[in-house]
Amino acid sequence: MNATARCRSGTGLETAAGSGTARLPRYRNPVRLLLSASPWRAAWYLGGYVFVTGWVLFAAAFAATVTAAAFSITLAGIPLLIAAAQVLRWCAGVERARLRQVLTAPVRGGYRQVAGTGLIAQAKGRWRDPATWRDVAYLIGLWGPLFILDTAVLAVWLTFLAGVTLPVWYWAPRGNAVIGYSSPAIARGAAFGYFPHGPHGPGSAGLYVDSLPTALLAAACFLVLFMIFNYVLVATASAHLSVARSVLRAPADPLAPAKEVLAAPGPLGPLQSSPDANGGTSRRRHSP
Repeated sequence: MNATARCRSGTGLETAAGSGTARLPRYRNPVRLLLSASPWRAAWYLGGYVFVTGWVLFAAAFAATVTAAAFSITLAGIPLLIAAAQVLRWCAGVERARLRQVLTAPVRGGYRQVAGTGLIAQAKGRWRDPATWRDVAYLIGLWGPLFILDTAVLAVWLTFLAGVTLPVWYWAPRGNAVIGYSSPAIARGAAFGYFPHGPHGPGSAGLYVDSLPTALLAAACFLVLFMIFNYVLVATASAHLSVARSVLRAPADPLAPAKEVLAAPGPLGPLQSSPDANGGTSRRRHSP
């Protein structure tokens, strides 16, 4: 098989599987990673799930599925089952569209064509489709673990990012509303720790930022933590998209490369033997 045929074959397999390549490279150099688009694209992807799509799609999918299941023993449940399957398909489509932010190829669901025109046939066809149950698994079953993981990682990342900008706003907090602060005296600054009797009172533990030099020193420490934590952020986004891609995409067609070669224009070349990955030989048809 020549280079063109191999390229066509690989493209066909990637399209059929809906996999693509993640657009979240993790560079070994933390400065290069910081200046790349990876952490910001990962934060945008995780933030969209945490603040918007995650809980909204979970609520819609859960309400539709539970309502349809509750009425499934009655005749009214048949159209509700059809509607619930359609809601699940729409919600999963939103998540597949979001995967385009971090993948180079679209993810397709691979839903089966429903045979029959009656309501019962439509309901059976949709709920016997494995793609529908994959949507249920991702939208409802995996929402809790993914939401907790994404929220925790994103909260820490945003905290470090806010610490980097500390010299800009350290003077804004004022009063005695910080954690553990019980002194009646009014104090300005950002508290990181426990200060029961003011910034310089007894029993204090932590860092109280109330001057520009202290803010610059704290910002430098936060910058180091922020650059290191970028790897955790990108790894979390990569894990999330891997789960979403694996569950929401259609199963890969093992015959996709052969179908791509057969569909290519031009005559097929002779079969030739070539070593495979296991040390044996395989016969491939080469294009002339």
